[in-house]
Amino acid sequence: MNSSILRLLARNNQIPRILKRNFFQSVPRKSYGEKTITTILNSEADNGLMIDAYSEVGFRLNNNFTVLGPMIIFPRSVISWNINDASEINEESLSLFTVLEPKVDLIVLGLGDDTDKLPKSFNILKFMRKYNLAVEILPTTKACPTFNFLSYEGRYVAGALIPPSKIEASDDDIMRTKLRYQKLYEQEDPVF
Repeated sequence: MNSSILRLLARNNQIPRILKRNFFQSVPRKSYGEKTITTILNSEADNGLMIDAYSEVGFRLNNNFTVLGPMIIFPRSVISWNINDASEINEESLSLFTVLEPKVDLIVLGLGDDTDKLPKSFNILKFMRKYNLAVEILPTTKACPTFNFLSYEGRYVAGALIPPSKIEASDDDIMRTKLRYQKLYEQEDPVF
């Protein structure tokens, strides 16, 4: 979508929820009261890696790479995180953050669907305080846009993210899928 369409949708409060929730930043104009300018955070490549989408199997980044399974992402690099779910988070799985120099400003910990799956025997906040690290524990659906926003601000942030186990499609998602398939069917068949 081009920026004029996005501005029109923003003015009429018709931006699809998934886009509004994950990838938009509103900046109020000084002299026009309630009008806003909306920009897609992921459109600028100079801002480093950002998360464009997530699914039950992994994440798609703004450089068109797909990461399967849990990942640890920094503004300029990404690595696979060798855990299966939140119950496997322990001192060893978080040890990477204790040896980084310089230390990250914040670790955004995305635990899949909800934050209730943390192991009762391991206190993440106590562990992070021991190493003087700040952590934000969120469901992955909220952790992805939080990482994107902090990275866009230029903060040295890390995301430790587990894909959610279930994603519910919104009406907007269903409509976009139908439109995409309609465009595919309307194209002429290639000659082989």
